[in-house]
Amino acid sequence: MGGPTSSAYPDAPVERDRWILARRSGRNAVQAGHAYGCLVEEERSESGQVVTVATIFLSNRECPWRCLMCDLWKNTLTEPVAAGAIPRQIEEALGRLMVHQPVPRQIKLYNSGSFFDPGAIPPEDYPGIARRVAGFARVIVESHPALLGDSCLRFRDLVPGKLEVAMGLETVHPEVLARLNKRMTVDQFARAAEFLRRNEIALRVFILLKPPFLNEGEALAWARRSVDFAFDCGAEVASLIPTRFGNGALEALAERGEFSPPKLSMIEEAVAYGVSLQRGRVFADLWNLEQFSNCQQCFAGRRERLHELNHTQTVSPAIRCPQCGGD
Repeated sequence: MGGPTSSAYPDAPVERDRWILARRSGRNAVQAGHAYGCLVEEERSESGQVVTVATIFLSNRECPWRCLMCDLWKNTLTEPVAAGAIPRQIEEALGRLMVHQPVPRQIKLYNSGSFFDPGAIPPEDYPGIARRVAGFARVIVESHPALLGDSCLRFRDLVPGKLEVAMGLETVHPEVLARLNKRMTVDQFARAAEFLRRNEIALRVFILLKPPFLNEGEALAWARRSVDFAFDCGAEVASLIPTRFGNGALEALAERGEFSPPKLSMIEEAVAYGVSLQRGRVFADLWNLEQFSNCQQCFAGRRERLHELNHTQTVSPAIRCPQCGGD
């Protein structure tokens, strides 16, 4: 039997929890009184315009699920926040963000887990949160499909703007999805998406590019299937996220040959496929994108191409690099 970085990934969910937790490093220092991050970004809206979006990363309790690929726990607290803390975090962050020109028209409240987890966002804070985001045309929160229900509808009714919920589909590969330890099936995701559609709540879907246990060719094929499924479920947005090192568990899988990050070419192909469908907006997650490139000569141009693709939702010709061949 090997050490904590080399032992086999378990089959049973409870044992997987322990395996994932054993490979973690330390958390970052976050405070219950302050959002741990905030920024203003640009995103193509449902109207086709590129609008500014205020994004606030809320400090709260860790998600109860132990997903294999997740590193969001690094910016969470070990205890629930007190009532009133989340509205104060939002108010403080907006004080910094709303000086931006043009003023943001949409807002994302991301909390490293599920907005509708009562241990993360106290439901008694919903009215205070809604008052602070009343000026935004669209409010975007994230949630595990299992937590959608009456609390989601209550928050929808409090928010003057359109509510959008982002859910992690990750992949429609049934065996890989099960091994990601998300405790969710494709059918359960579809039922949650139908709940949102029936209640006139917009859906954004997160899809992993090259999750563990798939090679490059398999990963591209399943990414395409996952995009198709997201739009079949009524998604307005499919956000494609390259699977990254950084949580300990993926490094351990890499040692066993069960994970490697996607190549930049695979990211480009998956995003181009999604955009070509013209069934909804498809965004490439560009954060720290350089880690997926092995060529300094063409990287800047390829990143700019993906950035423009995000904004225009049109696929321009791929960049062919004589040094790396565009890999």
